[in-house]
Amino acid sequence: MDDLKDSTEVIVQNSEVLVDKSAEYISMAANFASDYGLKVIAALLIFLIGKWAAKRIQNVTINLMQKKKVDETLISFIESIVYILLMIVVILAALNALGVDTTSFAAILAAAGLAIGLALQGTLGNIGSGVLLISFRPFGVGDVVTVGGETGKVSAISMFATILYTPDNKVVTIPNTAVTSATITNFSANDKRRLDLTFGIGYGDDLKLAKTILEDIIKSDERVLSDPAPFVGVRELGDSSVNFAFRPWVKTEDYWDVHFDMNEKVKLTFDEKGISIPYPQMDIHLNKIED
Repeated sequence: MDDLKDSTEVIVQNSEVLVDKSAEYISMAANFASDYGLKVIAALLIFLIGKWAAKRIQNVTINLMQKKKVDETLISFIESIVYILLMIVVILAALNALGVDTTSFAAILAAAGLAIGLALQGTLGNIGSGVLLISFRPFGVGDVVTVGGETGKVSAISMFATILYTPDNKVVTIPNTAVTSATITNFSANDKRRLDLTFGIGYGDDLKLAKTILEDIIKSDERVLSDPAPFVGVRELGDSSVNFAFRPWVKTEDYWDVHFDMNEKVKLTFDEKGISIPYPQMDIHLNKIED
Protein backbone atom coordinates (compact mmCIF):
# COMPACT_ATOMS: atom_id res chain seq x y z
CA MET A 1 0.00 0.00 0.00
CA ASP A 2 2.86 2.37 0.87
CA ASP A 3 4.44 1.73 -2.56
CA LEU A 4 1.16 2.53 -4.31
CA LYS A 5 0.81 5.72 -2.30
CA ASP A 6 4.34 6.80 -3.17
CA SER A 7 3.75 6.13 -6.88
CA THR A 8 0.57 8.14 -6.82
CA GLU A 9 2.36 11.07 -5.22
CA VAL A 10 5.12 10.95 -7.89
CA ILE A 11 2.54 10.93 -10.68
CA VAL A 12 0.74 13.88 -9.12
CA GLN A 13 3.98 15.79 -8.73
CA ASN A 14 4.97 15.11 -12.35
CA SER A 15 1.56 16.21 -13.53
CA GLU A 16 1.89 19.44 -11.59
CA VAL A 17 5.31 20.05 -13.12
CA LEU A 18 3.92 19.34 -16.61
CA VAL A 19 1.03 21.72 -16.03
CA ASP A 20 3.42 24.40 -14.80
CA LYS A 21 5.67 23.95 -17.85
CA SER A 22 2.69 24.04 -20.21
CA ALA A 23 1.45 27.21 -18.59
CA GLU A 24 4.92 28.69 -18.92
CA TYR A 25 5.13 27.81 -22.61
CA ILE A 26 1.64 29.14 -23.25
CA SER A 27 2.57 32.36 -21.48
CA MET A 28 5.77 32.63 -23.57
CA ALA A 29 3.81 32.01 -26.78
CA ALA A 30 1.25 34.62 -25.76
CA ASN A 31 3.97 37.11 -24.98
CA PHE A 32 5.71 36.36 -28.32
CA ALA A 33 2.42 36.74 -30.18
CA SER A 34 1.67 40.00 -28.44
CA ASP A 35 5.20 41.30 -29.05
CA TYR A 36 5.83 40.07 -32.60
CA GLY A 37 2.45 39.07 -34.00
CA LEU A 38 1.49 42.61 -34.92
CA LYS A 39 4.97 43.21 -36.34
CA VAL A 40 4.70 40.14 -38.57
CA ILE A 41 1.26 41.20 -39.75
CA ALA A 42 2.52 44.74 -40.37
CA ALA A 43 5.54 43.41 -42.29
CA LEU A 44 3.33 41.20 -44.47
CA LEU A 45 0.98 44.08 -45.17
CA ILE A 46 3.88 46.37 -46.06
CA PHE A 47 5.31 43.74 -48.40
CA LEU A 48 2.01 42.95 -50.15
CA ILE A 49 0.90 46.57 -50.48
CA GLY A 50 4.42 47.64 -51.49
CA LYS A 51 4.61 44.96 -54.18
CA TRP A 52 1.22 46.06 -55.55
CA ALA A 53 2.32 49.71 -55.51
CA ALA A 54 5.60 48.82 -57.25
CA LYS A 55 3.67 47.09 -60.05
CA ARG A 56 1.37 50.09 -60.39
CA ILE A 57 4.28 52.54 -60.55
CA GLN A 58 6.00 50.27 -63.08
CA ASN A 59 2.89 50.21 -65.29
CA VAL A 60 2.43 53.99 -65.05
CA THR A 61 6.09 54.50 -66.02
CA ILE A 62 5.69 52.18 -69.02
CA ASN A 63 2.52 53.94 -70.18
CA LEU A 64 4.15 57.36 -69.95
CA MET A 65 7.18 56.23 -71.95
CA GLN A 66 4.98 54.57 -74.58
CA LYS A 67 2.98 57.79 -74.96
CA LYS A 68 6.27 59.63 -75.48
CA LYS A 69 7.19 56.97 -78.08
CA VAL A 70 10.35 55.92 -76.25
CA ASP A 71 12.24 53.02 -77.82
CA GLU A 72 10.94 49.61 -76.67
CA THR A 73 14.44 48.46 -75.70
CA LEU A 74 14.84 51.41 -73.33
CA ILE A 75 11.31 50.86 -71.95
CA SER A 76 12.12 47.23 -71.15
CA PHE A 77 15.39 48.18 -69.44
CA ILE A 78 13.86 51.00 -67.33
CA GLU A 79 10.87 48.77 -66.46
CA SER A 80 13.16 46.18 -64.88
CA ILE A 81 15.32 48.74 -63.07
CA VAL A 82 12.32 50.61 -61.61
CA TYR A 83 10.71 47.43 -60.32
CA ILE A 84 13.93 46.09 -58.76
CA LEU A 85 14.68 49.38 -56.98
CA LEU A 86 11.12 49.68 -55.65
CA MET A 87 11.13 46.09 -54.37
CA ILE A 88 14.41 46.68 -52.54
CA VAL A 89 12.78 49.63 -50.75
CA VAL A 90 9.68 47.51 -49.95
CA ILE A 91 11.75 44.62 -48.53
CA LEU A 92 13.82 46.97 -46.37
CA ALA A 93 10.64 48.60 -45.07
CA ALA A 94 9.13 45.18 -44.23
CA LEU A 95 12.28 44.11 -42.39
CA ASN A 96 12.29 47.38 -40.49
CA ALA A 97 8.66 46.72 -39.41
CA LEU A 98 9.83 43.37 -37.97
CA GLY A 99 12.34 45.21 -35.86
CA VAL A 100 15.36 44.18 -37.91
CA ASP A 101 18.08 46.82 -38.07
CA THR A 102 18.16 47.67 -41.79
CA THR A 103 21.13 50.01 -41.46
CA SER A 104 23.53 47.08 -41.79
CA PHE A 105 21.58 45.79 -44.82
CA ALA A 106 21.86 49.19 -46.49
CA ALA A 107 25.60 49.24 -45.84
CA ILE A 108 25.95 45.71 -47.27
CA LEU A 109 23.94 46.65 -50.34
CA ALA A 110 26.05 49.76 -50.87
CA ALA A 111 29.29 47.78 -50.55
CA ALA A 112 27.98 45.06 -52.85
CA GLY A 113 26.88 47.68 -55.39
CA LEU A 114 30.32 49.26 -55.34
CA ALA A 115 32.07 45.90 -55.77
CA ILE A 116 29.76 44.90 -58.62
CA GLY A 117 30.19 48.29 -60.26
CA LEU A 118 33.99 48.00 -60.20
CA ALA A 119 33.90 44.42 -61.47
CA LEU A 120 31.44 45.19 -64.25
CA GLN A 121 32.46 48.72 -65.15
CA GLY A 122 32.92 47.74 -68.81
CA THR A 123 29.49 46.12 -68.94
CA LEU A 124 27.89 49.04 -67.11
CA GLY A 125 29.62 51.39 -69.55
CA ASN A 126 28.00 49.49 -72.43
CA ILE A 127 24.61 49.77 -70.72
CA GLY A 128 25.07 53.52 -70.22
CA SER A 129 26.12 53.93 -73.84
CA GLY A 130 23.13 51.84 -74.94
CA VAL A 131 20.80 54.17 -73.05
CA LEU A 132 22.43 57.16 -74.77
CA LEU A 133 22.09 55.58 -78.21
CA ILE A 134 18.45 54.73 -77.67
CA SER A 135 17.66 58.13 -76.14
CA PHE A 136 19.44 60.43 -78.59
CA ARG A 137 19.03 58.10 -81.62
CA PRO A 138 21.97 59.03 -83.88
CA PHE A 139 20.71 56.08 -85.94
CA GLY A 140 17.92 53.53 -85.82
CA VAL A 141 17.31 49.94 -86.81
CA GLY A 142 17.40 49.67 -90.60
CA ASP A 143 19.77 52.63 -91.12
CA VAL A 144 23.00 52.19 -93.05
CA VAL A 145 25.89 53.54 -90.99
CA THR A 146 29.65 53.54 -90.65
CA VAL A 147 30.81 53.07 -87.05
CA GLY A 148 34.36 52.38 -85.96
CA GLY A 149 35.43 51.54 -89.50
CA GLU A 150 32.56 49.11 -90.06
CA THR A 151 29.79 49.83 -92.58
CA GLY A 152 26.46 48.03 -92.63
CA LYS A 153 22.74 48.09 -91.95
CA VAL A 154 21.77 48.31 -88.29
CA SER A 155 20.03 45.08 -87.30
CA ALA A 156 19.60 45.68 -83.56
CA ILE A 157 20.51 48.10 -80.78
CA SER A 158 20.63 46.27 -77.45
CA MET A 159 21.71 47.52 -74.04
CA PHE A 160 25.18 46.04 -74.55
CA ALA A 161 26.00 46.12 -78.26
CA THR A 162 24.96 47.31 -81.70
CA ILE A 163 24.67 44.70 -84.46
CA LEU A 164 25.35 45.50 -88.12
CA TYR A 165 24.78 43.44 -91.27
CA THR A 166 27.47 44.23 -93.84
CA PRO A 167 26.72 44.35 -97.59
CA ASP A 168 28.27 40.88 -97.98
CA ASN A 169 25.98 39.59 -95.18
CA LYS A 170 28.49 39.39 -92.35
CA VAL A 171 27.28 40.11 -88.82
CA VAL A 172 29.34 42.69 -86.94
CA THR A 173 28.77 43.16 -83.20
CA ILE A 174 30.14 46.44 -81.81
CA PRO A 175 30.15 47.20 -78.04
CA ASN A 176 28.09 50.30 -77.33
CA THR A 177 31.02 52.07 -75.67
CA ALA A 178 32.94 51.75 -78.95
CA VAL A 179 29.94 53.14 -80.85
CA THR A 180 29.49 56.24 -78.69
CA SER A 181 33.22 56.98 -78.63
CA ALA A 182 33.60 56.71 -82.43
CA THR A 183 32.55 58.94 -85.30
CA ILE A 184 29.15 57.85 -86.61
CA THR A 185 28.22 58.36 -90.27
CA ASN A 186 24.53 57.76 -90.98
CA PHE A 187 23.80 57.33 -94.69
CA SER A 188 20.07 56.93 -94.08
CA ALA A 189 19.47 60.01 -91.93
CA ASN A 190 18.20 62.12 -94.86
CA ASP A 191 15.89 61.15 -97.70
CA LYS A 192 18.21 62.60 -100.38
CA ARG A 193 21.86 61.94 -101.23
CA ARG A 194 24.26 63.36 -103.78
CA LEU A 195 26.41 61.22 -106.04
CA ASP A 196 29.98 62.48 -106.26
CA LEU A 197 31.50 60.95 -109.39
CA THR A 198 34.47 62.02 -111.44
CA PHE A 199 34.86 61.36 -115.18
CA GLY A 200 37.99 62.19 -117.13
CA ILE A 201 38.40 62.89 -120.86
CA GLY A 202 41.49 63.32 -122.97
CA TYR A 203 43.01 66.75 -123.57
CA GLY A 204 42.37 66.30 -127.26
CA ASP A 205 38.63 65.60 -126.86
CA ASP A 206 35.81 68.10 -127.27
CA LEU A 207 35.24 69.48 -123.78
CA LYS A 208 31.86 71.10 -124.53
CA LEU A 209 30.55 67.94 -126.19
CA ALA A 210 31.61 65.84 -123.19
CA LYS A 211 29.86 68.23 -120.81
CA THR A 212 26.68 68.14 -122.89
CA ILE A 213 26.75 64.33 -122.90
CA LEU A 214 27.05 64.22 -119.12
CA GLU A 215 24.19 66.70 -118.68
CA ASP A 216 21.97 64.72 -121.08
CA ILE A 217 22.67 61.49 -119.19
CA ILE A 218 21.48 63.16 -115.97
CA LYS A 219 18.34 64.57 -117.63
CA SER A 220 17.41 61.21 -119.14
CA ASP A 221 17.31 59.41 -115.78
CA GLU A 222 13.98 59.90 -113.98
CA ARG A 223 15.50 58.95 -110.65
CA VAL A 224 17.64 62.10 -110.62
CA LEU A 225 15.98 64.90 -108.62
CA SER A 226 15.55 68.40 -109.99
CA ASP A 227 15.77 69.93 -106.50
CA PRO A 228 18.53 70.25 -105.47
CA ALA A 229 19.73 70.83 -109.01
CA PRO A 230 22.41 68.50 -110.41
CA PHE A 231 25.82 69.86 -111.26
CA VAL A 232 28.33 69.08 -114.02
CA GLY A 233 31.54 71.09 -114.36
CA VAL A 234 35.26 70.86 -114.96
CA ARG A 235 36.78 69.88 -111.66
CA GLU A 236 40.44 69.95 -112.50
CA LEU A 237 43.02 69.73 -115.24
CA GLY A 238 44.75 66.56 -114.23
CA ASP A 239 48.09 65.12 -115.25
CA SER A 240 46.53 62.84 -117.87
CA SER A 241 42.93 64.01 -118.24
CA VAL A 242 40.41 66.81 -117.92
CA ASN A 243 38.25 65.73 -115.01
CA PHE A 244 34.54 66.53 -114.68
CA ALA A 245 32.65 66.69 -111.40
CA PHE A 246 29.39 64.80 -111.88
CA ARG A 247 26.93 65.46 -109.02
CA PRO A 248 23.27 64.48 -109.38
CA TRP A 249 20.91 64.26 -106.37
CA VAL A 250 18.79 61.13 -105.86
CA LYS A 251 16.59 59.55 -103.23
CA THR A 252 18.58 57.69 -100.62
CA GLU A 253 17.09 54.33 -101.55
CA ASP A 254 18.12 54.86 -105.21
CA TYR A 255 21.70 55.88 -104.46
CA TRP A 256 23.61 52.72 -105.35
CA ASP A 257 21.44 51.76 -108.31
CA VAL A 258 21.96 55.19 -109.86
CA HIS A 259 25.66 55.11 -108.96
CA PHE A 260 26.30 51.90 -110.90
CA ASP A 261 24.00 52.85 -113.80
CA MET A 262 25.66 56.24 -114.29
CA ASN A 263 29.13 54.76 -114.53
CA GLU A 264 27.92 52.32 -117.17
CA LYS A 265 25.97 54.92 -119.17
CA VAL A 266 28.86 57.39 -119.24
CA LYS A 267 31.34 54.78 -120.47
CA LEU A 268 29.01 53.48 -123.20
CA THR A 269 28.01 56.98 -124.37
CA PHE A 270 31.59 58.25 -124.42
CA ASP A 271 32.59 55.25 -126.54
CA GLU A 272 29.67 55.91 -128.88
CA LYS A 273 30.51 59.61 -129.29
CA GLY A 274 34.24 59.07 -129.65
CA ILE A 275 35.19 60.61 -126.28
CA SER A 276 38.23 58.94 -124.77
CA ILE A 277 38.72 58.10 -121.11
CA PRO A 278 42.49 58.25 -120.70
CA TYR A 279 44.46 56.22 -118.24
CA PRO A 280 47.37 57.68 -116.27
CA GLN A 281 50.41 57.91 -118.46
CA MET A 282 53.77 59.57 -118.58
CA ASP A 283 55.50 60.97 -121.64
CA ILE A 284 59.25 60.41 -121.67
CA HIS A 285 61.36 62.50 -124.05
CA LEU A 286 64.82 61.21 -124.90
CA ASN A 287 67.39 63.69 -126.07
CA LYS A 288 70.31 62.25 -127.93
CA ILE A 289 73.60 63.69 -126.86
CA GLU A 290 76.08 63.81 -129.69
CA ASP A 291 79.70 63.20 -128.94
